[in-house]
Amino acid sequence: MAGSGSASDAADYGLLSPVWAGTAGADRTGDRRIIQKLLDVEYQWLCVLAGSGLIARELPGDAAPAFRAELYDPASLAARSAGGGNPVIPLLADLRAKVREHSPAAAEAVHTAATSQDILDTALMLVTADTLSGILADARRTIAALAGLAVEHRNSLCVARTLTQHSLPSTFGLRAAQWLHGIGQAADALETAAAHLPLQWGGGSGTLAALRTAVDTAGSAAAPLELADELAARLGLAAPAAPWQGNRLPVTAVGAALQDLLSAAGKIANDVLLMSRPEVAEVSEPRAAGRGGSSAMPQKRNPVLSVLIRSAALAGPGYGVQLQTAAGAADDERPGGSWHTEWQALRALLRLASGAAGKLAELTEGLTVNTSALRDNLSAAGPLVVSERLMATVAPLLDDGGGHGSGKARLQDLVTASQTTGKSLAELLRQAVSADVLSDDELAAQLDPANYAGEASALIDRILSAYPARSSR
Repeated sequence: MAGSGSASDAADYGLLSPVWAGTAGADRTGDRRIIQKLLDVEYQWLCVLAGSGLIARELPGDAAPAFRAELYDPASLAARSAGGGNPVIPLLADLRAKVREHSPAAAEAVHTAATSQDILDTALMLVTADTLSGILADARRTIAALAGLAVEHRNSLCVARTLTQHSLPSTFGLRAAQWLHGIGQAADALETAAAHLPLQWGGGSGTLAALRTAVDTAGSAAAPLELADELAARLGLAAPAAPWQGNRLPVTAVGAALQDLLSAAGKIANDVLLMSRPEVAEVSEPRAAGRGGSSAMPQKRNPVLSVLIRSAALAGPGYGVQLQTAAGAADDERPGGSWHTEWQALRALLRLASGAAGKLAELTEGLTVNTSALRDNLSAAGPLVVSERLMATVAPLLDDGGGHGSGKARLQDLVTASQTTGKSLAELLRQAVSADVLSDDELAAQLDPANYAGEASALIDRILSAYPARSSR
């Protein structure tokens, strides 16, 4: 009922974001998962402190029951985060209160020498790592599926299109391999980004001064930077050369890799949308119950997977610009406002890429290729589709001997005549070049699109060899 909302009504389930709603990526980037990662960072730091002798060794175990996300109310934390400008501050207050129920000493030790940016930036890197693992798994599925299509359709002739128009003969296998090439490059960039996701640990202003004081007060021989490195190892993150509170390139790097994946996925979706038009009919998406229907037109079978993938590709750059703008506007040792701008932009990119990657894997694994339509559309292009070749092989035979490219000009006239009159280019060429200069069989060979696929097969092999581990089936 209208007006009967509750706190749970404000949760974002993706009602207006069908590309990622209900996916594993939505779960990995949800508020409760972020709360758990914030708690994981706090708990592992408590363990580092105990291991170094800065606090009693039993305190992490005493405090452990409080480090569960289900104990905390996301709506309450979100509402209270306005007070300090980030969700760590209210979560820390609630966490200390719960830890105090089990161990007052442990409650005092929680968050020692840390700052809210340390916890939040590091937690977002953990969320990113989890989400990237799913994205990369789906990318590997896509690459394997495309490798299979490239091999299966190595010799399936089709017409290539440039600037939306028929251009030259090609093969569907090469088209699939080129799709693979894009996704493979994007996956490589994502793997690099995933391997370098760093811990953020610098204390209030990036000097680790509070940690240095804690170490000195305890009379410990521990080195603050080594303690930070140990935390990175415990969390499975890279140990950076230095804290990066004001240097936001770790965020823009992963953002750029996510955008590349969306761009590569969008290219495939765009092609499938074109080729699945009824008047083209070269491919069709995999069928699934309840998908692709229309609320008003029962005959329709909409290519919904490609539509949603394309929507993600179109939405992604805006969030990427937001990350880059925030990084360029960073100020001082902790950015004001620009840091806060990153959070939702990064999460949105993760969600879009995760949703698109999963749907792309499903699309490519179940894509139906209509080879008869490929042949029909190539045939409809007629001999004009090899006119580039004719410029090199037949045009010299049309030269009037005066040089200056007269043969090419005459061939262009024949092509134009074929386009404007509807006469066959083969017929016009036969009239222009005598059979004793170019026999009927030789002319037919020149006009056969199968003889002008260039290095398509070799290119397929080169692309497949560039991603051998992922494209093996």
